[in-house]
Amino acid sequence: MSKSRKSAKKPMLVTLAGLLLASTALAGCSSNNNNNNSASSAAPASSGAEASASGGIDHSKPLTITVFDNAANYQGEQTGWYGKLVKDKFNITLNILAPQVAGDQLYKTRSAAGDLGDLLIIDNSQLEELLPAGMIMDLTDKLKNTKYLSQYVDNHFKPFNAAFDKVNPEGKIYAMPTFEADTSPTTYSEEIPYSSPIMPWDYYKGVGAPKLNNLSDLLNVLKQMQEKYPKTPDGKPIVPITLWKDWDGGTGAMENVRWISNWYGYEKPDGTTTIQLNAKGDIVPIIDDSSMYKTILKFLFDANQMGLVDPDSASQDWNKVAEKLTNKQVLLLWYSWQRGFYNSIERGKNGDGNVSVPIADSRIIQSSDAYYGNGRVFAIGSKAKDPDRIIEFLDWTVSPEGMRYYTNGFEGFNYEKTADGKFTLTEVGQTAFQKNTPVPDEYGGGGYQDGQSKLNTMIMSDFTKDPDTGEFYNNNYWASTIEANKTALTTDWQQTYNATNATDYYLKNNMIDIVPNINTSLGSDSSDIKNKRSQISDYVKNTSWKMVFAKNQGEFDQLWTKMQKDVVGLGWDDVLAVDTAKAQKIVKLRADATASK
Repeated sequence: MSKSRKSAKKPMLVTLAGLLLASTALAGCSSNNNNNNSASSAAPASSGAEASASGGIDHSKPLTITVFDNAANYQGEQTGWYGKLVKDKFNITLNILAPQVAGDQLYKTRSAAGDLGDLLIIDNSQLEELLPAGMIMDLTDKLKNTKYLSQYVDNHFKPFNAAFDKVNPEGKIYAMPTFEADTSPTTYSEEIPYSSPIMPWDYYKGVGAPKLNNLSDLLNVLKQMQEKYPKTPDGKPIVPITLWKDWDGGTGAMENVRWISNWYGYEKPDGTTTIQLNAKGDIVPIIDDSSMYKTILKFLFDANQMGLVDPDSASQDWNKVAEKLTNKQVLLLWYSWQRGFYNSIERGKNGDGNVSVPIADSRIIQSSDAYYGNGRVFAIGSKAKDPDRIIEFLDWTVSPEGMRYYTNGFEGFNYEKTADGKFTLTEVGQTAFQKNTPVPDEYGGGGYQDGQSKLNTMIMSDFTKDPDTGEFYNNNYWASTIEANKTALTTDWQQTYNATNATDYYLKNNMIDIVPNINTSLGSDSSDIKNKRSQISDYVKNTSWKMVFAKNQGEFDQLWTKMQKDVVGLGWDDVLAVDTAKAQKIVKLRADATASK
C-alpha cells in the first residue's frame, strides 16, 4: 500500500495508457505517493496561499507543524526540495510522526495524552473515536473562505462527514478524505488493477513465457527465472518474492497476504480484522480452512520451501524493499505502483520493464475510483498551533500548482509545456524518481526521490483533472506519455495479450470484478472490542509470519490449527460479529451504488 493509496477504480471506461509508470512510484504503505510539480520553489505564495495571505495571515514567524501521518514511511523533518518549497512559500516546516516507522504504540500514547498532533492523517476508524474525545477541530467555517478546498465541500466533504452521524449529528466538516477522484463513484480509470501479478517482461520471456494457469504454475516459472537470472548485471542478488512487516500495523493480518488475496477475489474491508469479503458479498472469516487468507499463506509457504522467498523478508522494512525494486532485484510484484521504481520509457524501448502477467484461474477484485476517498482523512488537531496557516497550506496542496508539485515535480526540470498547452516529461523527468536525480540548488538540492513529499498522501488524487491541460495530474495518462510509451515493451505485451492494457485484458476475459468504492463510517469499536481486536491482530500477524517460514508442512498445519483455537480465547467471536456487521453495511452500500448507476 503506498499503502497510502488503496485501490482506484472503474467499470466500463478503460483509458488507453501504456504499461509503464514513466516517472515515479508511490512510496508505499497502502496506496499513494507520486511525485511533485511546477514553478520555482522560491516563487511567492500564490493561488490559495495568496488569497489567504491577503486575508491577513502573518507568515513572518516560522511555524513547525507536527504531522501525525499513518501514510508516511518516513519520520522526522521534511527536508529536500519539497521541504524548501513549503518553507519558502509558507515559512512552514513539517515534522512527521509515522506509526509505520515508530509502531502502533505511537497512536495509543499520543491519543491517550489528548494531543495527536497539529495536522492529522488518520484512518476513518480513528477519526470516529477521536471526535467524541474532542481531539478534532471543526473545519466547517474555515473551509468556506478557501479558494480550492471550498470547491469540494458539497460533493465530497459533506457527504463523507455526514455519514459519521453517531459522533457528528450536526453534519459538521471535521475531516477531508484522502485520494479523492473527480471522475465518478463507479468509474475505474487506471490501466492496471491495483493488485495483480507483475513480473519483468524480459526475464519472463527468457524462460519461454509459459502460460500461468494457477499459483503452482507461477511458482514454477519464478523458480525457472531465479535459476536463469540469479543476479543483476552489477552482481546484486535477485529474489523471486520479497516481503516486509512494517505495513502490517493495525491491519489485523499479514498485509502482503491480504493484498495477494485480491487476485482471487477477496479483500479485507477497512476497519475489520477477522474477515475477507468478495464481490458477491460473501463474508469469510480468515481462519476458515477454506479462506483465501489461508490459501495465500500456503502459497507463500510453498514459495519459501522452494527457496523463492527473500531471506531478508522478516527483518527488512519498506525502504529496503524499495531499494531492491529500484535495482530490479525482485521477480514478482503485486502493487501497480511498484513498477515505477524501475520502469522507464527508455528501458521500455529495449523491451525492459515490469508488466502484468495474468494467471488464468484468477478473478481480481478491484474498487472503483476513490470518489469519496480511500479510508484515511486529513484533519486538524483541536490543539493545533495556528490552524489558519495549516488550512492555507492544505488549500494550496489541492491547487493546480500544489497538485503538480506533488505529482510531477518541477516544470522545466521534470516536465515542460508543449505547443498545445499540455505537458510532457523531460528526459530527466522520466527517470528522476528511479535515479534519485540531483535537484538544482535553487530548488533545494539533494536527490529528487529523497526530497519528495513525505506526507505520502493527498486530499484530491492524481485522478483529478488539471484545469490548464484538461488531463489528469497523473503523468502516466498524459497524451504525451501515452504516445512515448508506445515502446517495444508495450507493443510486445499488447500483441501477446491482445489488449490495450492490463485492465482491458481482465475486463475482456471476465477476470475482474469492479466494485463501487465505499468510504464511510463503519462505527467505532467499544473499548472491549478494541482490546480484543488488538490481541487477535498481533497473534494472527505473528503466527502468519511463522507459517510462511515454517520448516515443513507439519509445522505449517500445526501453527494454523493452534491459531484457530487460540484466537477464540482472545474474543474472536465477539470481534467477528462486529466485523460481519461492518461488512454487511459495505455490501448494502455497494448494491445501492450499483443499482443507482
